Amino acid sequence: MLKPLSGLDEGLEDNLRSYFRQDYENFELLFAVRHGLDPAASVVQRLMLEYPAVRSKLIITGEPPYAHAKVFSLKCMFDQAQHDLIVMGDSDVRVGPDFCRSLADEFAEERLGLVTCPYRAVAGKSFWSRLEAIGMNTDFHAGLFTAVMMEGTKFAVGPTIVARRSVLMALGGIERVKDYLAEDYMLGRIASELGFVVRMSPYIVEHRIGSDGMRANFSHRLRWARSTRRSRPWGYIGQVFTHSLPVGLLAGLAHPEWWWLVAVTAFLRAAAAWVVSERILGAAIPWLLLPLQDAVGFVFWVAGFFGKSILWRGQRYTLNRDGTMELAS
Repeated sequence: MLKPLSGLDEGLEDNLRSYFRQDYENFELLFAVRHGLDPAASVVQRLMLEYPAVRSKLIITGEPPYAHAKVFSLKCMFDQAQHDLIVMGDSDVRVGPDFCRSLADEFAEERLGLVTCPYRAVAGKSFWSRLEAIGMNTDFHAGLFTAVMMEGTKFAVGPTIVARRSVLMALGGIERVKDYLAEDYMLGRIASELGFVVRMSPYIVEHRIGSDGMRANFSHRLRWARSTRRSRPWGYIGQVFTHSLPVGLLAGLAHPEWWWLVAVTAFLRAAAAWVVSERILGAAIPWLLLPLQDAVGFVFWVAGFFGKSILWRGQRYTLNRDGTMELAS
C-alpha cells in the first residue's frame, strides 16, 4: 500500500492508523515524503513504533524532477514495493480492517487488472466542507455511477486505486501519467485502452475532506472542475443532468408556465440524492443544505468551462487541452 504524504491533513494519524490495523496476513505499508522535516514524517514514525509487527517503511524522495510530486512519490514507493497487488491511496482516506481482504478477494479473478473504489465524503468542521461533502456524495457519485452504467468503468478515481504490478508495468510504469493533473483518471483510462479489465469496487472508503475555509475550498473546487473538463470534456458537459434543480429553476424563470416541472424536478433530485448518498454510500444528507449546495455546485460547474490556470499546493499550473499540465510561467 503506497501512501504519498505532504503536510498534516486533518485526522492524518487516524487515517494512516486504519491501514496499520488491517486484518490480513501479508501486506506492507510504504510512505513517502519529500523531506524528513515534513510533519507527516513524525506521524508515520510514531505509528511504526506503535505497530512494530506491521512491515512498513518511510521513504524520503527529495525534490521531484517534474511538476507532479505525487506521481514521483508513487514511483519511488512502487520501485521498492514487494507484492503483486499495489494499492495507491491518498492521505485523507480511511478504511476498515477488512479493506485488504476485500480487495484481495476481488483480484482472485485473474482477468481483473485495476480496481477503483467509490468513497463516502466525510466533512470537517467548516461550513464549506459540509457543502462540498454533500456535492461529492450526491452530484459527483451520481455522475460516476451513470458513466459506469452507460459505458463501463474506463477510468479511475483518486482516493483509492488498486492494480496489479504487471498492469502498471504494461502502462510504462506509474510515471506514464506524470504530466496529467488527473493522474488517477488517466491510470484507469490507459489501462482500459490497453485492454485490461477495469472495475468499480463495491468497497466504499471514507474520504476525510478536512475543514478548509471558504477561499481554500473554492480554489480546490475550481481546480477540480477545470481538471475534470480537460480530462473528460463530453462527460463534463453531461454533468448538466446532475444539476437538474438549478437548470429547472432557470427554465422556470424563462418560461413561467413550466413551473410545475420545477416541483417534479425537485422531487426527482431529492430521490436521486437519497439513493446515491444514503442508500449506496451510507452518507446522511443534511437536507436543508442540499439546495444551497446545488446552487454553489452549479456555479463551479459553469466556472469550470472558463480558464485554464489552477493553484495546487502553492504552485500555479496551466492545464492543456489534452489534460496535461505544466508550471505556469
